[in-house]
Amino acid sequence: MNVQLRQAPETEVRAPKRLVDLRSGLETLENFGANLGALDELLRDLSQMTGDNATRAVERLRKDIAGFEPTITVLGQVKSGKTTLVNALAGWSDLLPSDVNPWTSVVTSLHLKPASKPSETGASFRFMKETDWDRLLNQGGRIGEMASRAGAESELKKIGEQIEKVRSKAQNRLGKKFDLLLGETHDYGYFDKNLLERYIVMGDDFGVEDDAQAEQGRFADIVSSADLFLNCETVPVPLCLRDTPGVNDTFMMREQVTIQAIRDSKMCVVVLSAGQALTSVDMGLIRLISNLKSRNVLIFVNRIDELSNPAQQIPEIEASIRQTLRDKQGPDDAQILFGSAYWANKVLTGSIEGMPEVSSRALFEWAEVALDPQYSQTDPNEMVWELSGVSALFRAVSERILEEQGVPFLEKTTGAALTIATSQMAAGMVNISSDGSRAQTLTTYDAIQAFEKLAAFHADAFQKELGAAIAEFHMRADRAHAKFIDRALRSLLSHLENYGNHIVWDYDPVGLRMLLRSAYTVFGANVRSASEGRFEAAMTDIAMLYADAFGSAVQGIQMAPPALPNMPAPVAFGQTIALDFNDGWWISWWNRIRGYKAFAKRFQNLIARETEDFMRQSKEIQTAQVREMAAVTLQDFFAQHRDIMKEISVDPRGGDLQKLFHSGEEGQKREKLERLITEFEELRDKSRIGLEGHHA
Repeated sequence: MNVQLRQAPETEVRAPKRLVDLRSGLETLENFGANLGALDELLRDLSQMTGDNATRAVERLRKDIAGFEPTITVLGQVKSGKTTLVNALAGWSDLLPSDVNPWTSVVTSLHLKPASKPSETGASFRFMKETDWDRLLNQGGRIGEMASRAGAESELKKIGEQIEKVRSKAQNRLGKKFDLLLGETHDYGYFDKNLLERYIVMGDDFGVEDDAQAEQGRFADIVSSADLFLNCETVPVPLCLRDTPGVNDTFMMREQVTIQAIRDSKMCVVVLSAGQALTSVDMGLIRLISNLKSRNVLIFVNRIDELSNPAQQIPEIEASIRQTLRDKQGPDDAQILFGSAYWANKVLTGSIEGMPEVSSRALFEWAEVALDPQYSQTDPNEMVWELSGVSALFRAVSERILEEQGVPFLEKTTGAALTIATSQMAAGMVNISSDGSRAQTLTTYDAIQAFEKLAAFHADAFQKELGAAIAEFHMRADRAHAKFIDRALRSLLSHLENYGNHIVWDYDPVGLRMLLRSAYTVFGANVRSASEGRFEAAMTDIAMLYADAFGSAVQGIQMAPPALPNMPAPVAFGQTIALDFNDGWWISWWNRIRGYKAFAKRFQNLIARETEDFMRQSKEIQTAQVREMAAVTLQDFFAQHRDIMKEISVDPRGGDLQKLFHSGEEGQKREKLERLITEFEELRDKSRIGLEGHHA
């Protein structure tokens, strides 16, 4: 059931008046955006010089450029200021409501498009599926499962009552529509504050007299994700800011959506509160981000406006965070930034003079040690914006986008464009005999058939190689799993022999996670090795086929192998299991069991059940994602060369390009193609030099 509605334009979300340059920190992305725009223009020019087949290949590249949208996933516990920070990054102080429903698991994705490339504003809201509710109601979610196995029936009952209350409230609000909405999507051609409040903000109890209040939070209890699309004056390239639900909820459904959000993103910003940086609640976050590369994690310590002495306290907080990250095997060399989303939003609303005394005092004290002298004579709003940390966060984000995604994407796309452009030169120069007939070793039919056989052969061989890598990973993961259970069981029995069951035994599952991470690292190396070998072999065979079919004229085609796949982070390894808790549930489980054999057997069952889900995710879901990603890369490579092969195979007198090459305009057409090829090469080199200079 898709809903398409329109509301009066004056109700739509609009950017406030700008008091500062919100693009500060995004300079490198501005340069990259300019290069990306230049590449798209060159491809548009190239498409006007190609036949139908090659035009399809060009349009695929232009579609890739239009779809380039790096995602930054923002993580943190409830009330850490995540949403306030996301609003500041987007340049709208009250864009997203910060008082979201604490019971839902809504992931809100802001798709920001540069204002120079206006797009349709809109929103899409997806509802929970029936299976989500069933799992929550029947098992109480992940925590409910653990509580049940630990024998903590009172905790499980409490969780069940909370979930029933949420469901009952949603049913009262929606009536018969409740069952119809599950699994559906509502799409809108606009969004405004009223719409957001209806879908993602907790409302008052149903039955209030005020109709406006009754509409607030109408669907919030059953929405699983929200996508908002809008133009933004701040960003120079499309960006997606993904605001995830806080991790410290009761039944940990949020952990699953957070895992999926991280898996789909190459960069995470972890938001901590300066007053309680890295509390026990944040340990779950550390487990998740410990499986990411340090370069892909930024830690933003928010709420420094609440510190009594930021100049003294901030170094202490940073040292404490780094020590905790080292102790918990987190990314201890991750960049840590400090700031205040509150200060940033005071700038956006033009109300920096109206801060509370404690915030103003913290601002002045922090300015004395943190403000660069270049800002000493600038406008107060610009100084506060810099001290808020938003510009520094933008700079760090820009560096990583450019390095991890931007430059590789630009190189891959310009490489593919060069292949198409140089193939067009070859298409116009395929040997023509003196009588005007085509001098081909193979007929067009034979050339295409040979190409399809090559594509099928390499695709099949690649699947077998990926399957072998996956099988080896399964073996390593299972062996690590069995080894962990064996060691833990021996530790348990030793504890019982020495202390009995009067002292609660605990066992850190970090060893299992490290073994699995090691197995996954080997798997990643095997996949990249198999991909590199297969891609090179495929490229070599296609190059030989070009030569066999069309002779020496095709020697000028610049061919490059597909880009090697980037392995997605194994974030499922960070999923919470019972051994991560040293509280009531684990103690209840411990006190409930009597006898060594009972302990041993129940422990084995507990760990097998607890690790079953993330073993399944890593062995099945993660590997399937890797297999598909690698296979699609090879398929795209063949699709491009299939179009090129067909283009060159067209009768030289039947296509516009060939006509021009073999007419009085031959020289002009060749000059245009040569100029395009040179510009593609310069753009590729400029991107590389820009990145090297940035690092220098």
